[in-house]
Amino acid sequence: MNPIDIINKYYRSGSRAYEILIRHSKQVTRKALDAAKKVPQLNPDLDFIKEAAMLHDIGIFLTNTHELGCKGKMPYICHGYLGREILEKIGLQRHALVCERHIGVGITTEDIKNYALPLPKRDMLPVSIEEQIICFADKFFSKNRDSLKKEKSVEDIKQYLKPYGLEKVKRFQSWVDMFMG
Repeated sequence: MNPIDIINKYYRSGSRAYEILIRHSKQVTRKALDAAKKVPQLNPDLDFIKEAAMLHDIGIFLTNTHELGCKGKMPYICHGYLGREILEKIGLQRHALVCERHIGVGITTEDIKNYALPLPKRDMLPVSIEEQIICFADKFFSKNRDSLKKEKSVEDIKQYLKPYGLEKVKRFQSWVDMFMG
């Protein structure tokens, strides 16, 4: 399975959304593979990580995010579960879960309720080691044009997560300890 072939079904090659998605996904893939190498004892599936990291944001085109060249109708936060639906339709169940579970450091049903998020009412937390690795790697790279090339620092990520609760910061720190140690 070639992730680029799947992306090409939903994005026009050369469009702003395509270029941003490909660049961001390649950055996340590299970081995820580096993280996976730190935990060989957990036996992460490197081929799956390569595929799923490239596809984790496939749903962004369905969002109304003009700065990314996306002219859909949904709020950006919905791109995870929308990506899940896309990949489930083509039989990629494991990859689909990565899409849904990579937002923030995972979203709980309680988060959805407390923040009135326009999401299905279910836990969307990374469970498998591969889901956790990709979610972790994704936090280091923004898709906005100004910071697309620059990797965020651990401290910047923790500051960003802080308003969403200490448990989010702790979850991220546990990944830092595991995947960067």
